[in-house]
Amino acid sequence: MRYMNIILKRVYDVHPPYDPDTFLIDRLWPRGITKVRLNGVIWLKEIAPTNELRKQFHQQGDWPAFVKDYTMQLNSNAVVWRPLLEIAKERPLTLLYGSKDAQHNHAIVLRNYLHAYCE
Repeated sequence: MRYMNIILKRVYDVHPPYDPDTFLIDRLWPRGITKVRLNGVIWLKEIAPTNELRKQFHQQGDWPAFVKDYTMQLNSNAVVWRPLLEIAKERPLTLLYGSKDAQHNHAIVLRNYLHAYCE
């Protein structure tokens, strides 16, 4: 197994200058954040949970179901996450997310998915 340094940060808590290989992984642009403020950050909205899955999780709050469904989404769309995996194998990678919940959000699922894929 290769160790991968994948750093998760809430987009509202970071400010420029950003580390190299920093990606915003939310489907929706974060409210109140200007594009100028995230200059240099790559927005990968396609890697985020679908709108349907995101809304379902916000309504039901079923974390295990969300993890399962988002993992299935990632399984079916390697083209969006494989470039992150390749970067993370070589150097640190930072994923920015907007959720207030630091324990239950898609960034955690994605990080764990990438780690598991590298094992």
